[in-house]
Amino acid sequence: MELKKLFFGCVLLLGSGLVMAQKVAKVKVTELEKMITESRTPLIINFWATYCKPCIAEMPHFEKLGAKYKEKGLTVVFVSLDMEDDYPVKVDSFVAKRKLQNKVLWLDETNADYFCPKIDPKWSGAMPATLFVNNTKSYRRLLEEELTEEELEKEIMAIL
Repeated sequence: MELKKLFFGCVLLLGSGLVMAQKVAKVKVTELEKMITESRTPLIINFWATYCKPCIAEMPHFEKLGAKYKEKGLTVVFVSLDMEDDYPVKVDSFVAKRKLQNKVLWLDETNADYFCPKIDPKWSGAMPATLFVNNTKSYRRLLEEELTEEELEKEIMAIL
């Protein structure tokens, strides 16, 4: 009897983990532009890729601080810049493996000369890149570098 309970408990845990893993939606840059301009709360959009070591290194900071400041209205969105061949399988697998809690999107664009200036005219296309926005404070800043937890928290304080 105990073995049955253990088996069903494991099945339940595994099943709930699969249900909780988010499916990464694809978006066009025009949808991101709309999300940015229409945001009424502090918004952070982090551009990354599964092959970018600095991007992966800073992700836990975004997860931790995104959760910490969620009650203050902060929204964190990860936007994957992975190649079309890597979407959805590699990107979804990456997100599930790391159990990312912040919203994750995949940018369905191939021309960086087109989409980078639409996000920010100063964006060279480098990764990681993070856009900090608070439209109610007319605050907008793009950083093209890996952020430490302390640096990220300082930027969060500026947009809250």
